[in-house]
Amino acid sequence: MIVIFGALVGAAWGGYLAKKRGGNRLDIAQYAASSAIAFGLLALFASIVLARVL
Repeated sequence: MIVIFGALVGAAWGGYLAKKRGGNRLDIAQYAASSAIAFGLLALFASIVLARVL
């Protein structure tokens, strides 16, 4: 659940950044995809740490 939420937040943030910087549709898609992957991985590691600690 945390991983999906992290990926969605990352995609939204990446799309926002690309649109703010004046990118076209492909730029927005690339920023959204790369940010979704990065945030999803961070959320995955966070959920693993939480599972180990709790």
